[in-house]
Amino acid sequence: MKIQQQDYNISVLIIEDDVRIAEINRRLVEKVPGFQVIGIATDEQQAKDQLDILSPDLVLLDIYFPDMNGLDFLQVINSDYQETNVIMITASREINSVKEALRSGVFDFIVKPLVFERLKNSLEKYQEFRSKLRKIQNENHNVNQEEIDELLARIGQKEQLTPYLPKGIDKITLQKVTEVLNQTPEGLNAEGLAKKIGISRPTARRYLEYLVAKEQISADLSYGEVGRPERIYRKK
Repeated sequence: MKIQQQDYNISVLIIEDDVRIAEINRRLVEKVPGFQVIGIATDEQQAKDQLDILSPDLVLLDIYFPDMNGLDFLQVINSDYQETNVIMITASREINSVKEALRSGVFDFIVKPLVFERLKNSLEKYQEFRSKLRKIQNENHNVNQEEIDELLARIGQKEQLTPYLPKGIDKITLQKVTEVLNQTPEGLNAEGLAKKIGISRPTARRYLEYLVAKEQISADLSYGEVGRPERIYRKK
């Protein structure tokens, strides 16, 4: 199955045997500015043909196919299509699959079901990586350590991907909550935090419990004058 190619900065080939999932992934990719899906391949022969014809910049590759293993096909891409990068998008959660994919140089490994914000983060990191690489190539000089470090940052050695935040947790509010806790070593309850930031008590508790679940802060019980316990949250 081939999709008409357009003039976009980064061309993407989706290799996925489930046509419905492939179409969903195509729509998600094309919501990110600067990316265009130029083909969808559902089996090994289609994948090879479209790699030969389209020469995509990036492949989104599954592992499980009726006629091939995506990890084996990854080796084919590395050997025969060295200008193409790969992001694995798969239901596989086996540690050996993850290790093999990383050893084979995939740009990223994303587990299904696909979350758009996680995909968007990965594609933007890839876009940044290609921009840096193209800049170095255009300048036509040997790379220095700083430039190498910037390129390596794409896989998390220098910086981590922005974590996906669940529904009801806003990045800016979360930063405010963290800042207040950092500035309050004695700790706060949900009501105290709510007053400092200007949010409701239930909202404050939601953010605090999220940080507790992420093991970024601790929560202890404190008993007031009438013996009613309340949770006090502190930075670890």
